[in-house]
Amino acid sequence: MVSLDYGIASTLLSLGLPPVGLSDLADWSRWVVEPVLPKSVVDIGNSFEVNFEILLQLKPDIILTTPFLDELLPKLQSVARVIRLEVFSPDAGPVLPAAIAATRQLASELGREREAEAFLERADAFFEQCRARLADKKLPSIGLVNFMDARHARIYSNPGLFHSALERIGLRNVWTENSDYWGFDTIGIEELSRVTDPDARLIAFDPIPADVLPKLSASPLWNRLPFSRPGHLSVLPPVLMFGMVNEAVRFASLLTDHLEKDA
Repeated sequence: MVSLDYGIASTLLSLGLPPVGLSDLADWSRWVVEPVLPKSVVDIGNSFEVNFEILLQLKPDIILTTPFLDELLPKLQSVARVIRLEVFSPDAGPVLPAAIAATRQLASELGREREAEAFLERADAFFEQCRARLADKKLPSIGLVNFMDARHARIYSNPGLFHSALERIGLRNVWTENSDYWGFDTIGIEELSRVTDPDARLIAFDPIPADVLPKLSASPLWNRLPFSRPGHLSVLPPVLMFGMVNEAVRFASLLTDHLEKDA
């Protein structure tokens, strides 16, 4: 099998079916990190510019893709059977439930229903553990961002994966405005002034451009925001915002560990 999507590839690993090929393989360790890919996985090029020469050499029986890459369908279908999974789409609803449904769909297509249910049960139990660990702590609402530069950020909200996972472990998102189905809005840093809760915490995820934090610390605008106060901004390792269940688990794990230590 070949996957053109990171979230699907990580799900395959949890079903015991590592892909033989993956698009954008080089950036896996930058954005996904875990689960770790086997060294046998072959890079088939950018997801929008698939190297069909390598793809044909791999002779996959199945190619896994998403609606985001529908323009490639005719060429992909000429190579192998294509399974198309919808997680991020206008009709999919909150992303974590959509990812769970897509996991079951994938497992049904591949005859891995038992493995999928075991995987989903482990994930659900882990979310419950995170929720229980945080339940007795007086935690503020949480803002979730990726800094694009010192003036702009992606902020995550409903119905996205980060928002879904945040709610699943019993936490409140400080950004109450709904986004599109990708689960984020791109905002100017000044828009964070709309957050009025003085106790709110901002969680930023790596990678952050090297100049961002120094520029923020010197910015009069940033220094008027509650997030500029000591202890109100934290940086966590990368988590794939466009992932599936494994990525929600990684998000919950990193955030719960951080908040528990910091409480």
